[in-house]
Amino acid sequence: MNLTERQEKILEIIVRRYTVGAVPIGSKTLVKSYNLGVSSATVRNEMSILEKNGYLTQPHTSAGRLPTEKGYRYFVKTLMEEHELSANEQLMIRHQFHQARLEVDQWMKLSATVLAHTTQAASLITPPKFSQCRLKHLELISIHDTIMLIILVLKEGTVKQQILNLDTAYTQDKLRIISHQLTDLWKECDVQTINNTIPTLMGLSAKVAEMVIDTMERINARKSSDMYYDGLLHILEETGLTEGESLQQIVRVFEERCVLDQLVSRVLQQGGMQIIIGGEGEWHNLSHISIILSRYGIDNQAWGALGVMGPMRMPYGRAVSIVRFMSGLMSGLLLDLYGEEVQS
Repeated sequence: MNLTERQEKILEIIVRRYTVGAVPIGSKTLVKSYNLGVSSATVRNEMSILEKNGYLTQPHTSAGRLPTEKGYRYFVKTLMEEHELSANEQLMIRHQFHQARLEVDQWMKLSATVLAHTTQAASLITPPKFSQCRLKHLELISIHDTIMLIILVLKEGTVKQQILNLDTAYTQDKLRIISHQLTDLWKECDVQTINNTIPTLMGLSAKVAEMVIDTMERINARKSSDMYYDGLLHILEETGLTEGESLQQIVRVFEERCVLDQLVSRVLQQGGMQIIIGGEGEWHNLSHISIILSRYGIDNQAWGALGVMGPMRMPYGRAVSIVRFMSGLMSGLLLDLYGEEVQS
């Protein structure tokens, strides 16, 4: 069915008002609050047509209307306007990342927090999956006699620390020399390249190589479905969320993870932004919620997914804008790490 301009206007107003107040909207409210230029009877007739065609529903005969899954989907596809984050919001978010350490784990935690706070929804982000991690810097630090700390900084921003027990004591000056030698030897190298150098190494350097290779192999094996999330408290505190189905489904989706892993896998493969409203007839256990997901990263280098989840009445325009902004921000951070390779 092709909606008329008036029907689209009525649907848009009902979606926007219900998103804010979670209260069904009647024809008298529409006529009184908005200059529609028609009578209450005409508005009621248009609302009946929208209900008959599945865009609106009526909880009971004396109540107003509220949007259906189909109504939300039409709104998002045809009527939604994205709302750019204000300059102050963008500056504040960028400043938080500027203050964070240059570590992927820190970026993930901060991204989940920012997404949850700015959308007032549950957020999720998967760590970037790198084609192969590579070494950027190595530091060996003497802790006490025969106990040494290895600090491994990888190209993609991951920092790992490992304790190594030694057979003999090394001075910090000696460890510094070995650190510089191994960094020069392994800089920009992946696991296989470092492994090929082992036959040329002896003593402490060989032991360090084994630990570095083990750490990098574990990072390479990290699944894209590893996930950081935040904001479930925002859903619990949602004062307008009167029905329990949405909350239960959101908690269940995070706990069981099967559907969420499928959606993340799909957005990683297809790219762009995915807006799943009410399960789209494909996922029954998403029937009361909506999910907005976007891929971020650099093609053929590093990529992950981020997004938000909430009841179907979420403010889609703002949520989509925030997810798009955060996707661009995370892509930019990864581009800074891989900039030399991408530009070459």
